[in-house]
Amino acid sequence: MLENIRIVLVGTTDQRNIGSAARAMKTMGLSRLVLVEPKEPPQGAAQALAAGATDILANTQTVGSLAEALTGCSLVLATSARNRTLDWPQLDPRQAGEKIVREGFANTENPAQIAIVFGREANGLTNEELQQSNVHIHIPANPDYSSLNLAMAVQTVCYEVRMAWLAAQQEPPTAEAEYPLHQDLESFYVHLEQVLTKSGFIVRQHPGLVMTKLRRMFTRTRPEANELNILRGILASVEKFIPTEDNSKNKG
Repeated sequence: MLENIRIVLVGTTDQRNIGSAARAMKTMGLSRLVLVEPKEPPQGAAQALAAGATDILANTQTVGSLAEALTGCSLVLATSARNRTLDWPQLDPRQAGEKIVREGFANTENPAQIAIVFGREANGLTNEELQQSNVHIHIPANPDYSSLNLAMAVQTVCYEVRMAWLAAQQEPPTAEAEYPLHQDLESFYVHLEQVLTKSGFIVRQHPGLVMTKLRRMFTRTRPEANELNILRGILASVEKFIPTEDNSKNKG
């Protein structure tokens, strides 16, 4: 199950942090590392800090976007150290570890792929990147000094995943519903925005925060895979009754 969890590092600026993160992962039994547009590829300095975890660096996948890193995942958790304008579902590392393991054990025939996303060393993840997650992880550090090194944050979350995984060996969690993949959910949001724009509900010149708020609403409710198919069907049905620009001109 731990092999289905990927640690995603976005925009790392120092390759030494990549090596330290790889070491933190391996001590907890995690092995899949994905880098999104790192400033420095993991080379000599990263290997030195990785110590005995150079095998993880050797198998690291580097991609050009967060969306690519999340392809195939049905659960995405993003770390966030700051309160945002719009509250997102949020868990502490212990709760996150339990959720990850619970969903990871849900379907043995088709196990869930899970991503835990960590942001840039200096400023974390953008609001747009955070909105691509199902839930945020907040580490309740000392408010007077809450700055965590990237590898420390990775170690903290991976430790809680391992503890939850060990507990599940004694008492396996009950199966959960099948949830849509990240790319299917993103396609739904694109379709939803298109229909709302065509209908006039969203004004193209002044879209406001409508889609952001709708994303938050669906993230809170988290539709299952079959429910998302129903929603896509509803959008397709509504779309048939929205006149296109060409049809409007012809009628005029």
